[in-house]
Amino acid sequence: MKKIAIIGAGSMAEAFISGILENGFIDKKNIWITNNSNQERLANLETRYGIQTTYNLNELFNQADIVMLAMKPKDVATAMQSIREHLTEQMLVVSVLAGVSMITIETLAKIPLPIVRSMPNTSAAVAKSATAVAVNQRVTEKQLETIKNLFRTVGLASFVEEEQLDAVTGLSGSGPAYIYYLIEAMEKSAVEVGLEKEMASELIVQTLLGAAEMVKNSSKSSTQLRKEVTSPGGTTEAGIRVLEEHGVQQAFISCIKAATAQSKKMGAELSSKLRTAEQPS
Repeated sequence: MKKIAIIGAGSMAEAFISGILENGFIDKKNIWITNNSNQERLANLETRYGIQTTYNLNELFNQADIVMLAMKPKDVATAMQSIREHLTEQMLVVSVLAGVSMITIETLAKIPLPIVRSMPNTSAAVAKSATAVAVNQRVTEKQLETIKNLFRTVGLASFVEEEQLDAVTGLSGSGPAYIYYLIEAMEKSAVEVGLEKEMASELIVQTLLGAAEMVKNSSKSSTQLRKEVTSPGGTTEAGIRVLEEHGVQQAFISCIKAATAQSKKMGAELSSKLRTAEQPS
């Protein structure tokens, strides 16, 4: 692979740059990035990672193997209009844009392209993303292997059908926020039962890490693991009983369903707007 060109310089783009360099996916001299107009942000990334920044699109796309779309989803139409003449059918387009379908990207590009659509989450910043990846039929076996290696630099990658990405968005895309919400509740409760906040935070984090490792490494289901630490008449049973009385499990199920539905709605609205924008006046 010769070169990766990144359009957009936000936190997700930076997460990939960090992961790519940390894992030796490609040399820093072959990572090029641009954004709409924030020169200070580009300068900051160039200083921090030693990558190449430019507003010259000829320079950006020259000999690029991968083009990563990492701008805000609402800006994709404007961005694609500015870069489409620089795209070739041999370039692998990798999108991290929520709600933007592969057919929308290809329509905006006006040429057939091998396209990867992905749904990473914010844990990509610490190389722990749970990323779902979908590809179109133009992606070659060689490109598929490249994709696997690319997404491994920011965490775990699972390949799915594109229509499953809304569900993934509701589950793991938004998932870190649900866990942070749980941590907030645990921190508040810790203070109310008389624990110091700093010590409580350490205990909570370690508890979550430990539970996650148990689920990851054990052949037992999460239900079985829960039952094994829930002794009759014990403290855990008392706590679980309160969670059940408040319908916490059902609340999480409804939460993920609502997020999935919102992802579908936003995607449909965005696709409609983009189609309207592309129609000749």
